[in-house]
Amino acid sequence: MSHADKPTSRFRALLVRKTVTLMPGVGDAFSARLCAHEGFETIMSSGNAGSAMRIGAPDVGLLTMSENAENAGRIAAASGLPVFADADTGYGDALSVRRTVMEFERAGVAAIMIEDQATPKRCGMLDGKKVIPAAAMEMKIKAALDARRDDDLCIVARTDARAVEGLEPAIRRAQAYRRAGADVIFVEGPRTLEETRAIAREVDAPLLYNVTPTGSVPPLDAAALEGIGGYRLLSCSVFALLAAIPGMRGFLRALRETGDPAKAGAGAASMAEYLEILRFSDWQKMEALYTPEAPKT
Repeated sequence: MSHADKPTSRFRALLVRKTVTLMPGVGDAFSARLCAHEGFETIMSSGNAGSAMRIGAPDVGLLTMSENAENAGRIAAASGLPVFADADTGYGDALSVRRTVMEFERAGVAAIMIEDQATPKRCGMLDGKKVIPAAAMEMKIKAALDARRDDDLCIVARTDARAVEGLEPAIRRAQAYRRAGADVIFVEGPRTLEETRAIAREVDAPLLYNVTPTGSVPPLDAAALEGIGGYRLLSCSVFALLAAIPGMRGFLRALRETGDPAKAGAGAASMAEYLEILRFSDWQKMEALYTPEAPKT
């Protein structure tokens, strides 16, 4: 694999563009395949969606490091895309962060995000968050940088301090995390457009912006963020998973009410579409390649 073909290098290339790259959040390998099929350049292995789809639980820190790393690896393998992996708090102190980075890098991700929340962590959209001292987070960033083997692997620092301490302390933390060596900064939860602009103005780093379904942040699109400047990635939380719920629920309710799978499935994707997303024809070609010729009689 050439340097330019590495997932880490491909992800780095997105950060130097002036345009904002869309980054859907997914929690499983099939959703990742669908994103690749629809032409996205990168995806997020979402801790929120992963917790829901892997163990059917909310994002309150229940997934273990090994479970999350394995899930991120499956998402990377299934999609072939550079994967931005949500690694929660790094699963412990700075020493734990070292192992976290080693395991996620081994899984094949292109970027690893670590946040400054205290344990037990909370999804950014939930109340009850606490943050660790900034100096402790800086040591986690240092440990992450020391642990990576590929210098192109992006270490992303997220601060949740806006909801706990206010905007100015959050910006100061973001600046400190950048000085500590973080490649990308995510200030979670700006409340207004002016706060979003202030973050871009005060933090000299490639920035991530995340739009939430709760409406807790301004619902800015890629064009608006490009107009502000500084922002390079736009993620959209668990929107893909939420969008799937009405279709699945509608099918199940219709099936329960009618007892007729054909009626309940009206309007669903075809089997041909499903197999196309899964690249079934590629597997058929490989099957033919590895099938021995029939003996001649």
